[in-house]
Parts: sequence; C-alpha cells; structure tokens
Amino acid sequence: MPSSRPRPAKYVRKLANRQPAEHGPPGIELRPYQVIIRPLVTEKGTHQSTRYNSYTFMVNPVATKVQIAAAVKELFNVRVETVRTQTRKGKQARFRQSQGKQPSWKKAIVTLNEEDKIDFF
Repeated sequence: MPSSRPRPAKYVRKLANRQPAEHGPPGIELRPYQVIIRPLVTEKGTHQSTRYNSYTFMVNPVATKVQIAAAVKELFNVRVETVRTQTRKGKQARFRQSQGKQPSWKKAIVTLNEEDKIDFF
C-alpha cells in the first residue's frame, strides 16, 4: 500500500492549533405567549380533546417540544403528558391572476393528564 504524500508544515501547524468548538445553549429564548400562537378548534381537534384529552395548538416554528410543554403548563395550569409536533407545508394560493404561497406553520398536539382539562369556550 502506498504511503500518503507528505503534508506541508503550514497545514500540520494549522491542524495542531485547532480547538474544539464551544457551543452555547441551543435555540432562542421564547416567552410562553410567544410559543403558543393560538389554539386550533376544529372538528378533529374537538374529537381528540373529548376522547384522548389532547389539544391542538398553532405554535412558533422554532419552538421545541420542551418549550411547548412548558408554555402550555404555565398558561393553562395543567400537567402535560406528551407533545407531538408537525410542520405543515404552506399551500399554493391564487388571487386573480397572481400565484402565491401561504406560509408554512407548526402544529402541536398536546396530551394532558387525565385529571386536567382546558376549556376554550
């Protein structure tokens, strides 16, 4: 097996001086009222809330599951069991002769403890 070619001294020094990257805390800090934009009251969501104690919210696209759970807990004073998220792709829209696109958005389905409940009405 042939040996690799010798590397220039400048390259060797550069590799020797490399330091590991220092990462800060992930993501950005959002307040609870910035995380949850609005509840989604639909027929399917109403069925989920009565049968599975799950509620659907439109949330900030950069919010994580942990941030969503903390925001629901703080805003509604309930205990959160699980959070499931979906990123919904924006639909193509047409207005007269021009084509457009609706924005993409993030949806969160939050399952609560069986003793807790949220009343939207």
